[in-house]
Amino acid sequence: MIDPILNRLLKKPLCSLAKQLIKRGVTADGVTLIGFIIGMLAVPAIFYGHYTLALCLILLNRLGDGLDGAIARETSPSDAGGFLDITLDFIFYSAIVFAFVCATPMQNAIAGSFLMLSFMATGGSFLAFAIMASKHGIDSPNYPQKSLHYMGGLAEGFETILVLCLFCLFPSYFVPIASVFAVICWLTAIIRIWVGYNTLVATKTRNT
Repeated sequence: MIDPILNRLLKKPLCSLAKQLIKRGVTADGVTLIGFIIGMLAVPAIFYGHYTLALCLILLNRLGDGLDGAIARETSPSDAGGFLDITLDFIFYSAIVFAFVCATPMQNAIAGSFLMLSFMATGGSFLAFAIMASKHGIDSPNYPQKSLHYMGGLAEGFETILVLCLFCLFPSYFVPIASVFAVICWLTAIIRIWVGYNTLVATKTRNT
């Protein structure tokens, strides 16, 4: 819900920083990979109870996620880069939840598993529609610069980042936070499935 607003606010500062990095030979794919590695270091940090460190690593990962797109737009956006970015994002999101499950399995296993299942629902519906949107030439007005169609929902990037940060700030409340967000993710998945299906049905009707 908040992503389009946040993107408008961050566009100029990210663009300015991206130009400085480009001058130093930094590539979008390089930032994607470095950001992913930094973010994945949060997994052992969480496992060993270093939640402040994990929070910093998560935020650095998300900074990298914003910068790689800004660098790509200033140079040469590519489908390969978009594929790498979205794939590593989904791995990263689930890895943070998995870390909390491993850290306290008796307490966090069910809620964490439920949340990862909800990530499969939101991610699957998101990517499946992106494939069909590309096939039928359906535009994404909120994200015209992206290499694949971004389908909206109650839970998108900002909300997910916020929840990951809340896990680190209040680790003892992982279960209620994860449970509530899992429900929100399921509502997002249901909305995407409903809207996506009806959009494609309408597209087929117009083309026949």
